[in-house]
Amino acid sequence: MNIIKYPAPSDWASIVARPHIDMTHLNDTVSKVIDEIRQGGDAAVKKYEKEFDHVELDSLLVSKDEMRAAQKHIPADLWDAMQLAHENIRKFHAAQQFNEIKVETAPGVVCWQKAIPIERVGLYIPGGTAPLFSTVLMLATPAKIAGCKHIIMCTPPDKTGHVNPAILAAASIAGIDHVYKAGGVQAIAAMAYGTESVPKVSKIFGPGNQYVMAAKQRVSLDSVAIDMPAGPSEVCVIADAQSNPRYVAADLLSQAEHGIDSQVLLISTSEQTIDAVEQEIGRQLDVLPRKDIAAKALENSKIVLVHNGDEAMALSNAYAPEHLIIATADYAELAEKVVNAGSVFLGNYACESAGDYASGTNHTLPTHGYADAYSGVNLDSFMRKVTFQHLDREGVRSIGRAVETMAENEQLLAHKNAMTLRLSDIEKSNT
Repeated sequence: MNIIKYPAPSDWASIVARPHIDMTHLNDTVSKVIDEIRQGGDAAVKKYEKEFDHVELDSLLVSKDEMRAAQKHIPADLWDAMQLAHENIRKFHAAQQFNEIKVETAPGVVCWQKAIPIERVGLYIPGGTAPLFSTVLMLATPAKIAGCKHIIMCTPPDKTGHVNPAILAAASIAGIDHVYKAGGVQAIAAMAYGTESVPKVSKIFGPGNQYVMAAKQRVSLDSVAIDMPAGPSEVCVIADAQSNPRYVAADLLSQAEHGIDSQVLLISTSEQTIDAVEQEIGRQLDVLPRKDIAAKALENSKIVLVHNGDEAMALSNAYAPEHLIIATADYAELAEKVVNAGSVFLGNYACESAGDYASGTNHTLPTHGYADAYSGVNLDSFMRKVTFQHLDREGVRSIGRAVETMAENEQLLAHKNAMTLRLSDIEKSNT
C-alpha cells in the first residue's frame, strides 16, 4: 500500500481518485449481447449461457424441486445464520415505512404523498468467484416489505446447470420463488426487455462485474430504472492511536478480497498505528485463501497520515466511500461530521462484515464516489412517491390568481385558461 504523509489539500484529488476503468473495450460486447437477447429471447440467453458460463440449459427457470432441494445441501448453521440475518434486515427495513400526511398548503388546497410499490422488480445475484447469497436477503427482503407484486431473480448456474444451493435457500427464506438461470449481461438484458421465460421488469437491482455494470447503465437509457451506478467495492477506515491494528488490518483485507479492482483507504492520525497495521496486513494476508486477489487490490490502495480527526473526516468526505469505518476513540464526535458515505461503522467492534451480513442495514451501496449523491438500497428504493392534491372552490380562490399570473408570464396561456375557467364559474355562482 502506498503511504502518503500529511498531504496538502491540493493533493487530495489524486488520493481519492479511483483506479480508472476503461469501459470502451467491453461496450461493443455488451451492446451486441443486449441486442441479440432483445431480438432472440430465451434462445439468445441460452446461447450466451453456453458461451460465457459454459453450460447448456434446457430451461432457464429454476424448478420447484430444485428450490426445495437447496435447503438439504447447505449446513444447518448456515440456514440458521441466514434466518437470523433475514430477521434483522426485515426489522430495519420495516421501520422505514412511509407515513402518509395530508397538508393544507392554503385554504381549500390539500396535498399529500402516497408510497406505491414498484410492481415488477428484478434482482441480479452474482455467482462467480463468490456467490453472494447475502445479497439475496438484502434485495428481496425490502422488496417483499415494500409490496412489489412481481419479484424475479437472475443468477448464473454452474457448469452442471445448477444454481448455488445457498442462493436458492436465501431466496426461499426471503420468499422469492421465481429464479432464473442467467448471469452477466444476458441476465440484465433478459430482465430489461423480457423473454419467453423471463418477465420484463421496471427496475433492476444488484451488484456485478464490469460487464454487468455496463449492461445496467446501457439498458437504463431506454428500458428500465436501475438501483444506482456501481463500481468495484471499497472501504475507508479512519484510525487513531487507540485503534486496534489487528481489527483495522482485518477490515481492510475483508474489503480487498472482494476483487482485484477493489480499493481500500486507511486514514490515520497515528504513525505508530499505521506501522502496526502494515505488519498485521502482512501476517493476516498470508493465511487468506483469496490472498492473490487481496494482494492485487492492495496495489490500488493507500494509507494517509493526517494531523487530526477533522482533517481525516474532510479527506473521507472528499473520498465519499462506499463503506466508512470510524475506529477512533472519539468515533461519536467524528460521526457527526460524516457528509458523504454509503454506510458507516462506528467503534472498534463494528466491522464492515456485520453490515455485509447480519446487522440489518443494507449492503447494496453506491461506490466510485457516488456516495456524494446516491443512497444505498433501502425500502424507498422499491417504492414510488406519488403526489396528490385536492382543491375545492375555496382552494381555487386561494391560489387561482397566482396560477394565472405565473402561467401568463411563462406565456403558457392554455395553463392560465384552465384556472381562469374555474375562477370565472365560481365567481358567477356567487353572484
